[in-house]
Amino acid sequence: MIRSAFYLVLPVAGTVSDEILAVQRRFDPRLAAAWPPHATLAGSSGMGPIPGDVPVTQLRDVLEPIAHETAPIELPFGAPMRFMQSDVVVLPLDPHGPLRALHERVKLSGLPYAPPRFAFTPHVTLSFYPELDRERLRDLLSFRLAVPARFEQLHVYRSFENRTSRFVMNLPLG
Repeated sequence: MIRSAFYLVLPVAGTVSDEILAVQRRFDPRLAAAWPPHATLAGSSGMGPIPGDVPVTQLRDVLEPIAHETAPIELPFGAPMRFMQSDVVVLPLDPHGPLRALHERVKLSGLPYAPPRFAFTPHVTLSFYPELDRERLRDLLSFRLAVPARFEQLHVYRSFENRTSRFVMNLPLG
């Protein structure tokens, strides 16, 4: 039996998502093909993935009121940076304020989750898989977005140990 886990992500809304996707396609086509540009709410930093044996109905019952009571979130992007001394390049987001409040509500909701790998460090990933040479890394780190991130939905994905994933549900914020 293939094991699975649930990840909660906030897809980036609007045309800025297309800009991020274009950068991902240029620097990391594999990442660009996987999921839409997003910030991970549960699954990596601050809160590990939710075990795949949690019933989807329970996820919906717990997460729907949280999403409904959370207004859409708009935050400026920081300058791209390497994540935790790795080859991963991300656009950081402010870890305080409404994004932190949403994260904490989910974390304290009673849903089980695996230990997180990192402290809560919200971000949108630009490049994950390839090791970038010095010139490509410099080019990617010079990318800037003047338009803020806007998050209007909470998506739930089920990821499997064979590295595939499946969309499970969409919960609008607000």
